Amino acid sequence: MKKKRPVRRRTRKKNDYFTKEHENAIVEYAKSSCIKERTKLYVGLIGPAFSEMVNKIIFTYKFNNLPNIDPLREDCKIWLTTILDKYDPNKGSKAFSYFSVVTKNWFIHKVKKNSKKLKKEVSFETLVSTGGPDVLGTSDSTANAYIEQRSEMEFWNSLLTQLDKWDTGSLKTNEKAVLDAVRVLLHNIEDIEIFNKKAVYLYLRELTGLNTKQVVNNLNKLRDKYRIFKGKWDKE
Repeated sequence: MKKKRPVRRRTRKKNDYFTKEHENAIVEYAKSSCIKERTKLYVGLIGPAFSEMVNKIIFTYKFNNLPNIDPLREDCKIWLTTILDKYDPNKGSKAFSYFSVVTKNWFIHKVKKNSKKLKKEVSFETLVSTGGPDVLGTSDSTANAYIEQRSEMEFWNSLLTQLDKWDTGSLKTNEKAVLDAVRVLLHNIEDIEIFNKKAVYLYLRELTGLNTKQVVNNLNKLRDKYRIFKGKWDKE
């Protein structure tokens, strides 16, 4: 009688990029209100761990099939910084588990949004090519609502392109930080309360590490450029 060969169990790879030290750093970050301390914790420990975690989740769940995955990768990492202080270790979950789930759900949302966008593109092209909304079984008001939504998205996309032109390389450190943060908010415009003034300032403070006064001062420098852009857009 042949002896059964022992079944080899796969040894799980050690998670050496998100350790107890990183867990503690996130807890300290959430407790702290000092910008310098938060920056030190993020740059030294939290940021590199988030970067590795996001990369592994993208690879594991094949999110790299998404269009523009590189900008999305960066957007997700910055998004995680805006919810760092929402983590509560007293609720029972480890920071690694909590932020892994958040990251996975963030990308799942992007997949769904991309799929929805593709369906809308097909419907819109069908609507235009066939000459009217009746072909799709939609009313004029439904078609007009979609066209308005489409126009709004074109505005935001055009503004994003304009923001790249404003980044001339001659901006001061705080100006560039605010401009980059605004760019991130516009990339995630459907995911946040973008038109809630308090929420905008909160996100900008979290993303830049600046205080409210610094954020406001640097936003004011961008407002003139925005007014010029908006004026040209309205004329066109």
